[in-house]
Amino acid sequence: MSVAKLLFAAAFTAGMSIPAQAYEEGPVAGGGALEGTVVFRDTVPTRKIIPTKDVEVCGGAREEPVMQIGPNQSVQNAVVYLSQVTKGKAWPPTAKTPEIDNVKCRFVPEVQVIRAGKLDVVNSDPMLHNTHGYYGKRTAFNLALPNQGQRIPVELPRSGVVRIDCDAHGWMEGWIYVTDNPYYTITGADGKFSITDVPPGNYTLVAFQPFIGPVQQSVTVAAGKPTPLTIELKKP
Repeated sequence: MSVAKLLFAAAFTAGMSIPAQAYEEGPVAGGGALEGTVVFRDTVPTRKIIPTKDVEVCGGAREEPVMQIGPNQSVQNAVVYLSQVTKGKAWPPTAKTPEIDNVKCRFVPEVQVIRAGKLDVVNSDPMLHNTHGYYGKRTAFNLALPNQGQRIPVELPRSGVVRIDCDAHGWMEGWIYVTDNPYYTITGADGKFSITDVPPGNYTLVAFQPFIGPVQQSVTVAAGKPTPLTIELKKP
């Protein structure tokens, strides 16, 4: 793993340390919102991928950008998160257990945010994947999935960044952000984000993109209205 990624993982883990008390759900009086866009105004780096096995599924050698940039230099799949919030709105309902799938030698989704708890690891490819998740350098799970359609449940019990790779296909990489509160979102293709029902007050807002972030800034949320923001990511 590159120095940039090591710094990213360390910074994210520090920014998402377990709070002194568990998150408490309750009514939010006069809640405000954070609305804005994540942008990157520099040349997007690329990485060279050279599959050495299973090329009929994984594809051939190629250059891929390390981030997805949309119109107006907007950043897709950046996580935006309020850190150390101990009380506020209810967690959103979930229709099913979150999952990470091996699809054509890629992790789908590549970036996601989940609440601490259950995760399903899935193999949709017709060959072996060995999906390996890490909290920092410590293994969170390490699963051999030799069969197409295989699904194995795991637990991610604490907040922090979980980096995912495949021991059988070394170029594969994914990221799971395990949160300790529901004040988070992921940017879409337009780079926009919105975090609603925030209790008025002062917070630390953190934006992450796996190969560039994190960026932290102080924000003040006013009662009953949105706070507009533009978050610029820069090369480490």
